[in-house]
Amino acid sequence: MTTTQSYSSDVAFTPAVKAIQARKGSRGGYAHMEDGGGFRTEIDEALAAFIGEQTSFFLATANAEGQPYIQHRGGPAGFIRILDKTTLAFADFRGNRQYITQGNLSENPKAYIFLIDYVNRRRIKIWGEARVVEDDPALIATLMPKDYKAKPEQAILFKITAWDSNCPQHIPMKFDAADVAAAIAERDARIAELEAEVARLKQKSAS
Repeated sequence: MTTTQSYSSDVAFTPAVKAIQARKGSRGGYAHMEDGGGFRTEIDEALAAFIGEQTSFFLATANAEGQPYIQHRGGPAGFIRILDKTTLAFADFRGNRQYITQGNLSENPKAYIFLIDYVNRRRIKIWGEARVVEDDPALIATLMPKDYKAKPEQAILFKITAWDSNCPQHIPMKFDAADVAAAIAERDARIAELEAEVARLKQKSAS
């Protein structure tokens, strides 16, 4: 009896995907990756640090008919919480109240998180299953970022199946407006300091 070995990366590399990889010549490299264990399945220190820095991410879901939907979620650094080595959670802030993500998850728990760091040109892909928690005010309060001006409506828990990182190819380097403003303010302060020093030296040489 022949048994087919499964890998954590099978969440993305379905038979159809593997067939295309074989036809286009990349299957060997990914098969080698699979032999090494496939995608990672638990949050390590590097991923935890990366998640802790993020102020934005994209959450993908699909309804029972397979129609996909991607929703942006944002908040202060640290708003994505790590509950354990395979569970992420965040407060779901009130928005336009379309509830497409919640409706999709009620029919199909499979979900996907995409994290991207434009400054350092890094991206992380996380596959898993998600569920909405509406009736746990203590949990929602715990997940709410301190002093953040938003109304938490519920919580979303995300159970990780597998995760992987991408190469930086084609990621444009972008900077947050707050970081740019801080850098400009620091530059301007230094310019003012140097101009004052030049003026002092000119006055000293003239006397």
